[in-house]
Amino acid sequence: MDAPAAPPAFTSYQKTVVAILGFLQFTIVLDFMIISPLGAFLLRDLHIQTSAFGLVVSAYAFSAAISGVLSAGFADRFDRKKMLLTFYVGFMVGTLLCGIAPTYKFLLMARIVTGVFGGVIGSISMAIIADLFPFQMRGRVMGVIQTSFAASQVLGLPIGFYLANHLGWHAPFLMLVGLTAVGGVFVVAKLQPITGHLALQREGNPFIHLLRTIAVDNYAKAFLTTALLATGGFMLMPFGSTFTINNIGISGDSMSIIYLCTGLVTLVAGPLLGRLSDRWGKYRLFVAGSFVTAITVVIYTHFGHVPLGVVILTNSILFVGITSRMITASALMSAVPEPSRRGAFMSVMSSVQQASGGLGAYIAGFIVVQTPSGALAHYDRLGYVVCAAMLIVVVMLKSIDRLVAASQAAAAAPSRAA
Repeated sequence: MDAPAAPPAFTSYQKTVVAILGFLQFTIVLDFMIISPLGAFLLRDLHIQTSAFGLVVSAYAFSAAISGVLSAGFADRFDRKKMLLTFYVGFMVGTLLCGIAPTYKFLLMARIVTGVFGGVIGSISMAIIADLFPFQMRGRVMGVIQTSFAASQVLGLPIGFYLANHLGWHAPFLMLVGLTAVGGVFVVAKLQPITGHLALQREGNPFIHLLRTIAVDNYAKAFLTTALLATGGFMLMPFGSTFTINNIGISGDSMSIIYLCTGLVTLVAGPLLGRLSDRWGKYRLFVAGSFVTAITVVIYTHFGHVPLGVVILTNSILFVGITSRMITASALMSAVPEPSRRGAFMSVMSSVQQASGGLGAYIAGFIVVQTPSGALAHYDRLGYVVCAAMLIVVVMLKSIDRLVAASQAAAAAPSRAA
């Protein structure tokens, strides 16, 4: 029902927008993902426990959640380009603070600053995508945007891990500062003002706008689904490199090879999965990706010492599954809000996602324990928790899919009648 026989083609400007948003998302994702391979360095150099490292990860998420709620009432009252640029500059400043952090407490503060600004950028980008692209194209758009995860693995993580190995854990953050500066220039130069939503505003008070957005029943369902989706996603990643190095026995230098190979696979798979979601159906692909991901998580979290090739193959399958879930869930959620509440909805959804993810990362820090040998205990238990969350989301997202299908059918009815 949500897959047209002949999807519309991108205009040249739409391609430019996708490229800009994809690059910005690449820097945001790299900032988050770089924490995972740096985990082993931070645990060692800052002399912290796994629970303290989990707090570093969740501090970004919690501050992003608070920022998203505070900005939600204003999200539909300004030019989206100006909103995007303002928060992206703040994100760059926070990343710079991470790059010069001398202590654990300073790093924790820097992650909070980064989260305040960085956590809102994704919601602004989602609102822009929903403003500029019809639902029938959003699977392809999300497929390209989500390759930012793969690009961060292929380009960012190997370089970042190399820099951390040879120059210290501060170096990847400083590298990221340079990349964000480039992204900001492209936003200023190429992105046009996005103001169509301003004429649709009905509430003059931002607080009322926020409250009325939260009060919509269908939006509440989407927020609850997003909460569980994020909780499972954030649990496994922060301790991935520590488990791979200390439990599976892969050397630190080989981690770059793993990131490179799995990133290349995902880089190719992302756009293909996006096209497939538009043609085959977004929810169908989400279900398939969830089952593939769940099975792979169980296998991976039970690994002992296995060859590098097995780790690469398993990680590749895992990230293809994760990517398919992210593409389809994002595309479906983008169709839930009405245009006049898009910015507020996306901001609140981002807040829910970040808060839930932060809670998940924090809880994960207590489920897994680092033994005196450096290996992680109970990582398999964490895998079971993540799989349970995935299966519950499969059920919950079905109602969102029905809601979107009904709204798309209603929107198409006048044009068919004409």
